[in-house]
Formats: sequence, structure tokens, C-alpha cells
Amino acid sequence: MYTTYSIEEIKENLKLCLSYERYIHSIGTMEKAMELAERFNLDITKAQVAGLLHDCAKCLTNEELEKYKESFEECEKLSYKTWHAPVGEIIAQRDYGVTDKEILSSIRWHTIGRIDMTDFEKIIFIADKIEQRTRETDFREKIEKALNKRNNLDDAMLKSFKITIKSLLKRKLPICFQTIEVYNDLLEKTLK
Repeated sequence: MYTTYSIEEIKENLKLCLSYERYIHSIGTMEKAMELAERFNLDITKAQVAGLLHDCAKCLTNEELEKYKESFEECEKLSYKTWHAPVGEIIAQRDYGVTDKEILSSIRWHTIGRIDMTDFEKIIFIADKIEQRTRETDFREKIEKALNKRNNLDDAMLKSFKITIKSLLKRKLPICFQTIEVYNDLLEKTLK
């Protein structure tokens, strides 16, 4: 087991601290992560834990999240929307007893990504974007189409970043330089 709690205990705790919609999103992410883990021959139980816990810090206020700012990448400080990822890694380890480095890393990088993500980190990133319980159909289908075209995680990651960057530009929001670096890296990999 990858945590000191059972899946049911984690679900019960998340029900108490997350909003109803965020809890349903976490269940959807867990389900999609397990599906992707099976598809790409990765550890399904590990994906179950990571998918379920990926947003475990979403229950904290911005003021509470800000107390952990020393764990943020410089560009993450631009938007409070990314703060839950580095804090989520800390909470998963501290409050749920997660010791597996790849689970913790997948929680940490599920928002802005990083260059050279492992396949496991990629499936958690993608599962968060394409779970069927709360994500918009149009957005989800574009990423799934990219994934299915060549059965390639990088294609799905690239499509997700393209959509996200367009959305940030349209809403005149700051874009983390790391997001641009990951996008450029994925673009180069998928063009080979």
C-alpha cells in the first residue's frame, strides 16, 4: 500500500474537507488515472492513490496555502490557482502517510508540469484534465483525441498545454515560464 490509509478512509476524509464538486472531480480523476495506468502498463493501485489525492490541498484557503510559499516555484507565485499542487504534495505525505516519491511528484506537478515527467506523472496530469465526471466534453475530447491518435501521452500533454495557454491568453492571465518550457519540450518531442 502506498499510504497509511485505506482508499475508503481517504475518500471519507476528502468528503469532509473538499467541496462536493471537487470531491466528485477527485473520484473522476482517480477512475481515469486507473484506466490510463492499465492502458500504459503502470501500477493501477498507485494511480488510484495519486488520482484521489491530487487535489487534497484544494480545501485550504489562499491564506493557508500561502504559508507554504517557500515550496512554490517562482512562477507558481503568479497565480493562486497553482498553489494547491506543491502544498498537496506536502499534505499527501504529512496527513495521508504517502511515501512513494512518484505519487508525491505526480501530485506536485499536476498543474504546471515539468520537463521530463515520468509516464506515471503524465497519466495523473492527463487524468486530471479528462476525467468524465466534471470536465467539459469539448475540452476532454480534444485531449483524448490527441492521446488516441498515436497512443502517446506526450501528444495528450501537448494538446492540454495548447488549450491551457490559449485560455490564459484569452483571459489575460499570467503564464508561468515553466509552462512555456514544458510546451516547447513537448512540441519538440512530438515532432520527432
